[in-house]
Amino acid sequence: MALIILRCVFVLVAIGLSVTFINSETLIPRDPAWSPFAVVLIVVGLACMAIGVDVLIPRKRIETITAVYFGILIGLFLTYIANIALTPLVPTSYQTPIQLLLAMVLCYTCVSVLIQTKDDFRFIIPYVEFSKEVRGVKPYILDTSVIIDGRIADVVEAGVLDNQLIMPRFVLGELQNIADSNDKLRRSRGRRGLDILNRLRTNPNIDLNIHDREHPEMASQPVDMKLVLLARRLEGKLVTGDYNLNKVARIHNVEVLNLNDLANALKPVYLPGEQLDVRIVKEGEESGQGIGYLDDGTMIVVEGASAHINESVKVSVTSVLQTSAGRMIFGRFDGATPSQP
Repeated sequence: MALIILRCVFVLVAIGLSVTFINSETLIPRDPAWSPFAVVLIVVGLACMAIGVDVLIPRKRIETITAVYFGILIGLFLTYIANIALTPLVPTSYQTPIQLLLAMVLCYTCVSVLIQTKDDFRFIIPYVEFSKEVRGVKPYILDTSVIIDGRIADVVEAGVLDNQLIMPRFVLGELQNIADSNDKLRRSRGRRGLDILNRLRTNPNIDLNIHDREHPEMASQPVDMKLVLLARRLEGKLVTGDYNLNKVARIHNVEVLNLNDLANALKPVYLPGEQLDVRIVKEGEESGQGIGYLDDGTMIVVEGASAHINESVKVSVTSVLQTSAGRMIFGRFDGATPSQP
């Protein structure tokens, strides 16, 4: 509603401006008779074109717009300083063309530099800070494995993570390469990752930012090392399900959120001596062992249950082994078979 009112006021201002031009005989001649109508059409038409461009670009990035504004201001200021310095050295007839050329080159250079480095600093003036509000304390940098895995979307939509999500451009490129792979399995995994990314991007409650800039120290580095360097530069946390990347990040003192650790932390806790009803599905690696799975996918190794394949047995928990790769429960068959439902 506010935008509609603003656009209507803008059109009215354009009409008023055209009337001002018409009433000023020095600007617009009275003859021919149709010239006042032409002025109204031209001015209102320009206003409508500006509104049309505004409507066609609904999502505007404040950091880019601010970079353009500041770049033009800095370029014009440098042009003014350079013009003062060159005035004694340049003939009067050449001063205006040189000033225009300087303004064109310096404004372009300043805007280009600020757009390319907008992620490295924030525009700050006294009492006013032009920066996007970032949720949470530290941003989360996503890697390829966590996007393909897909659980990150469920975790974020559940409200567990409220920080800004950073998707590096080079990770997106790797994801696109996987989706274009000739291998059917890799191609399906890549397309699933793109679907998950689109799901995150279209959710208005999720703050997802595509990070375009690659810093000089990332040149010629593999993707995993780029992720570590980017997380360290942005002072964020690396979100991954890759065990090796987890270790590399910790070596470089980068905080890591491993989704496997998070999933394991949310699983029920089983204490030694607790009784479980488990269906044995296959034999284990050791003699007499049987393998079963809980409802959440946790594997349980049962001693003395190899003779009860495809049967539900009562198991007494002996120990629990938990790592970043997952959780494994060890139990002992008590000799009793639970009643079938």
